[in-house]
Amino acid sequence: MSEKAEATGVTVAIVDDHESVRLGLTAACVDAGYEVVTTASTAAELVSALAGRTIDVIVLDLSLGDGSSVTDNVKAALDTGAAVLVHSIADRVASVREALAAGAAGVIPKSSPTTTVMAAIATVARGDVLNNLEWATAIDADREFAKAQLGRRERDVLHLYASGLPLKLVAGQLGIAHSTAREYLDRIRVKYVEVGRPAPTKVDLLRRAVEDGILPGLDHDQANGRP
Repeated sequence: MSEKAEATGVTVAIVDDHESVRLGLTAACVDAGYEVVTTASTAAELVSALAGRTIDVIVLDLSLGDGSSVTDNVKAALDTGAAVLVHSIADRVASVREALAAGAAGVIPKSSPTTTVMAAIATVARGDVLNNLEWATAIDADREFAKAQLGRRERDVLHLYASGLPLKLVAGQLGIAHSTAREYLDRIRVKYVEVGRPAPTKVDLLRRAVEDGILPGLDHDQANGRP
């Protein structure tokens, strides 16, 4: 099956205050087989245009001309039920961190080839987190990013879970409910996003635990997710 055939059925909205960008992304999306439901110059305009309709992905510019904040725009987009893919200039590191902390599934630079942007849309439409090199590199270069401030119980959960235990066994060892352990894990991931070091996978959490001294160092194979 071709990529274009696989893309059929993906619904997209585009928010950017530059008409040329909206037109360009719309054309690329249509060519990729996506349905562009609406385009808008602000998040408020988008919400009004959707009128309660649920779509798969909202492609959102980080900096809109109406003076709205990154957090407010991402949350307004998420409230529609869509995944949010931020499409912006890659060197706006503080804004990238803010967008990820607000719940964006990823950030794709405006300098990216169109095919890369279309692939990113497909990734977040599937419900996956976009962990691309461009924004990860930008985040790593920001000296303001620091260790996640984890509480004692959060550190305990991370230590056991990143060591390889299933979450159910983590809960059992700590004497807490499975749902409580899941809440701790969710909070841990949020805290890592807030400091610009997202950890969407278990391997990522292992890396973060080692980086922050919660677990001892790991060898090359472990660092790359191999036993």
